[in-house]
Order: sequence, then C-alpha cells, then structure tokens
Amino acid sequence: MKSVLRAIHGVRSLTILVVLLAVGVLGAVVAAQAQQINGAGASFPYPIYAKWFSEYNKLNPKVQINYQSIGSGGGIRQLTAQTVFFGATDGPMTKEQLLATPGSVLHFPTVLGAVVPVYNVDGVKTELKFSGTVLADIFLGKITKWNDPAITRLNAGVNLPGLDITVVHRSDGSGTTYIFADYLGKVSPEWKKRVGVSTAVNWPVGLGGKGNEGVAGLVKQTPGAFGYVELIYALQNKIAYGFVQNSAGKFVGASVDAVTAAAAAASAAMPADFRVSITNAPGDAVYPISSFTWLLFYENPKDKAAAKTMVEFMNWALTDGQKLAAGLGYAPLPDSVVKLEMEALKKIRL
Repeated sequence: MKSVLRAIHGVRSLTILVVLLAVGVLGAVVAAQAQQINGAGASFPYPIYAKWFSEYNKLNPKVQINYQSIGSGGGIRQLTAQTVFFGATDGPMTKEQLLATPGSVLHFPTVLGAVVPVYNVDGVKTELKFSGTVLADIFLGKITKWNDPAITRLNAGVNLPGLDITVVHRSDGSGTTYIFADYLGKVSPEWKKRVGVSTAVNWPVGLGGKGNEGVAGLVKQTPGAFGYVELIYALQNKIAYGFVQNSAGKFVGASVDAVTAAAAAASAAMPADFRVSITNAPGDAVYPISSFTWLLFYENPKDKAAAKTMVEFMNWALTDGQKLAAGLGYAPLPDSVVKLEMEALKKIRL
C-alpha cells in the first residue's frame, strides 16, 4: 500500500511540476511578445501622457509605452540620437534642430495647455493680476519686492508685503520655458533683446529647478517665491497662480475655455507642419500664455512595428484620448486640427 501511495504522490508531483513549467514557459512567451516603445521629453504634458499610456495599455495589454519626463530639450536630444522611438516638446523644433536629425521629423500636437505664474506670498488669498511687462520685469530682476508699485497698481485693495521676490525658473532645457519666454518676447522688447526665446535661456536672476516638478517644489517651500509652471502642476501642488493680461487688455485666468479660445485663431491658419505659436493670441477671452504640445516621430522610422503601433495609438489619442484632457487641466484639440493630423499620420512610413 505504501509503495502505491508513493507512486501516486510521485505522479502528482510530476504533474504539478509539468504544469508549473508550462505556466513559466507561457509567461515567458507572453513577455517576449509584449511590445515596449520608449519616448522622452516635455514635463508639461507628462500627466496626460502618463494617463494615456496607462489607459491604452489596458485596452492593448501587449503594448507598453514608456515615457521619461526629462524636459523638451532632453527629448529632442534623445530623439536626435535615436535612443528613444519618439520625443516630446512644448516648443517646436528649430530649423537647426531639424537639420541635425538623421531623418525627417514630424510634429503632432496632442493637447493644449497653459503656463501660469505661481507665487508663495503668505497672507495673500486672492488671485493676483500681472501684465506681461510686469512679468518680464520680475524675471529681468527689475522688480524685486512684492509691494513694488508696478504690482500694487494692478492689484488695488490687496495688502502686499515688502517681501523680497525670489525668482524661480527651470534649470533644464524646457518647453515650458519656451512658451513662457515666447510670450515675454512678444510683450517686452527688452526681454526679447536681452534674453530671447528658447527652451534654455540665460536667466538674469533666480533659482533653477528641474522640471515643472522642481519649480513647483521650490515655489511651494520658499516664502516670497515667484515662478512659472504648467497649470496642472499648480493645481496638483495647491500653489496660488495669477491672472495674466491678454492682448485685448483683459485679465484672464488659465482655464480649458480660455486656452481653447487661444487655439481657435491658430487652427484657422494651421501650417502644414503644425509648428505654430499661439502665445498672446487675440481675443477678449484668451489666456495669453497658452500652447500646443507636440509628439515627435521620424517620418521613415527604422522600427516599422513600433511605428505601426504608435500610429494606432495616435489615432486613439486624437479621438477617445481627448476626452481625458479637461480632467487633467488640458484643453482638447479643435476638431479641425484633429482632422489635419489624421491625414498627416499617413506620412509615417510603415
């Protein structure tokens, strides 16, 4: 009897072992079949991209899209070096950057966002108002106190302290910087001449933080601090942000509707390559520091399987994915722009 039981136990053990081995082999096969695609770039759209890639993975479990939030400059460099399949930027690539790539690069707007002036002034509960000139003069180091007359004139009735302004800016190459500098360059001739417009500028004053995350963190922990971040980072970190005077003279706060209004004029005259600036756009309801953000793809990529997957992803992102934008503080693309992009996706050689 004991020998029979041992034999049965041996058979069961062998069966279990075979099943475990089969499961292991199957798991290895599934893992091998999973497609991983890597991208890097702007921190401005990171919250919506993280959401998109997660939701798309639920719909397509075999597709894993990995994205590093390293700033627009880093994304362009990695795309140029071909260490990632796609890049992301908040400032369109320059002609010099495009010429430096080993192949033709296409720009695809994904959503619209707003860059907001954020501040940490104890005791100030109301939203402060800023003109473009005042913003430029603060970042030029010409306005150094919170109770400077240039600020108090715009904020009648607000008791602003004689606290030093600690300017906080990006330390890395950044599309958020490009958007902010692009706006300042349009409203301040001195800014345009002394500092200019780029993803990385020589800041006259201030402390540097890496990424929108770094700037938000420095502003939040530094009394008297003043910086700029993408709207979602102000909301997530519960940092006060101000209204900005637009080209019509109206003080407007960042919102989905105000950013959409900025895109309306641009979409009517969208260039074929989608490289367009919409800062300081005309209109009473426009928030003036608004921008598209772009994903970057090679027109003739080496990895055709990844290209096919990313074209499928973009078709989803430009349709169903747009429904997730407003909940994260971004504005969805105008239908007219989506239609143009659907045609442009056909340029990618699969």
